[in-house]
Parts: sequence; C-alpha cells; structure tokens
Amino acid sequence: MDESAWGALQRAATKALAHAYAPYSGFAVGAAIQTKSGAVFTGCNVENASYGATICAERAAMAAAVAAGERELVALAISSKAKRPTPPCGICRQCLAELAPSLSIRSYAGSTHAQYNLSSLLPDAFGPNHLG
Repeated sequence: MDESAWGALQRAATKALAHAYAPYSGFAVGAAIQTKSGAVFTGCNVENASYGATICAERAAMAAAVAAGERELVALAISSKAKRPTPPCGICRQCLAELAPSLSIRSYAGSTHAQYNLSSLLPDAFGPNHLG
C-alpha cells in the first residue's frame, strides 16, 4: 500500500478510536481493515465488566469485514493514545492469522508509527491446515 492509502486507513482507525468503550483499562483503541476489494471496515475495543467478554478493536474490525462477506484482508491500521505504537494482542494475532497470515499492519500513536507483518508477530501460527 502507498502512503496515501495508509493515511486514509489511519484516519479511519482514529475515527473509530473515538467510539471505544474502555472504562476499565482506559486503553482505547481504534482499528481499520482494508480488504482486497478496497473496502474499509472499522472497529473499536468494547470492554465488559466480565473481562473475558471484552472485544479488541482489531477483532471488531475483522468481524465487520467478515459480516459484510469480505475474507481477503490486506492491511490493518491500529490507532491508540498510547505513548508508543502497540502491536495487536495475542488473541487478535491468532484471529487475524485465520484469514490473513501475512497481513501488513501499522500501529499509530501520536505522530509515530510502527510497521509489522503478522507472520513475523505470530510465526508458525496454528491454522486450518492443522485440523486435517
């Protein structure tokens, strides 16, 4: 993806960040996923008093894409107000690897960003090929 496409994806993730519900951790996150068709789907983290029921922004965006019939994910932007860019958590890495094991990811915090490839964040991921 070129820089202008990443910029648009970052803006979508930052817009989603404004809708995050994070009363327990105070760690609000927004995410935007672009699919092969060019469609963009957003999500934000939604915490729950039963902590295990919390959903991360990355999985919310992925679920929105899947619900719209999209399965080919090409890029993910994450936006937070953290002091430094943060990669997806382990559960999100596993979920994203189901559809896009080599997903290109950028995480933004303020004016800085970090870039990752999902396969380097989750090498030798467990997947459908392991189920026989």
